[in-house]
Amino acid sequence: QVQLVESGGGLVQAGGSLRLSCAASGRTVSSYTMGWFRQAPGKERSFVAGITWSAGSTYYADSVKGRFTISRDNAKNTVYLQMNSLKPEDTAVYYCAAAPGRGLATMHDVRGMRYWGKGTLVTVSS
Repeated sequence: QVQLVESGGGLVQAGGSLRLSCAASGRTVSSYTMGWFRQAPGKERSFVAGITWSAGSTYYADSVKGRFTISRDNAKNTVYLQMNSLKPEDTAVYYCAAAPGRGLATMHDVRGMRYWGKGTLVTVSS
């Protein structure tokens, strides 16, 4: 089992920044692919960004490319999502998820993630 706990959400004005954290515990995640997903009210959950734990390779949804950066800290077993130039349409509950050995390019399909956190709310005001 892998437990994931997100933090760092909150209210920010458009153009501002936030950094989300996802702390992983339980089974070692060194072979896992980690991802951030989001779900806005009335919409389906969608992929935001992914990273392979071992190599640190990254992959982004087109809607956040150039604004968001995913990274990980091996010593702290934590994945981060730095969000800059936030827009009102970025408002959503953001979830951290993990799957063993998953290819980054497949992460647009949210069904393939094995473990999920409970989410953290990000609200961007205009």
